[in-house]
Amino acid sequence: MFIQTESTPNPATLKFLPGQSVLDMGTADFPAPVGADVSPLAARIFGVDGVTGVFLGTDFVTVTKADSIEWDHIKPALLGAIMEHYQSGAPVMAGDGAPTQGGHAEHTGEDGEIVGQIKELLDTRVRPAVAQDGGDITFHGFERGVVYLHMQGACAGCPSSTLTLKMGIENLLRHYIPEVTEVRPVAV
Repeated sequence: MFIQTESTPNPATLKFLPGQSVLDMGTADFPAPVGADVSPLAARIFGVDGVTGVFLGTDFVTVTKADSIEWDHIKPALLGAIMEHYQSGAPVMAGDGAPTQGGHAEHTGEDGEIVGQIKELLDTRVRPAVAQDGGDITFHGFERGVVYLHMQGACAGCPSSTLTLKMGIENLLRHYIPEVTEVRPVAV
């Protein structure tokens, strides 16, 4: 098994590509070890000292490390943990596992058509790009012209995430949807 690694815009996060499916659909975000026991893969990765977050996509695993740890020190252990998981034959998610997030929060109300347009633009233009960087951005809400988005994986805590939100996503949404006036991040 050959596992590729890619850097992300977030220096504390590295993207691992095991060369096979990780999740059939959706994503699973484990911003802390608590709750990671629903994923044998995430639990094994959290077993490596210095790991502070694990994000699972359809064909990648994004790992976030503590600032005090150098990638050179934990990358071999992470590669070993991922390889051992796949060689063990264990599932990525145990049983039903945690519900993987297909993404967007439900929205009920008078702005349904606008929200549909926002979700469509996020799915077709934004999410594929941020997935290449090892993360995901999902719709969380829309109120009085403000779009609330949740950033996960490499996007969460990335130094350039504010610039991505304001200069990239906000400009894109405002261009196509005049009712959008601002984009703000939310922590869930």
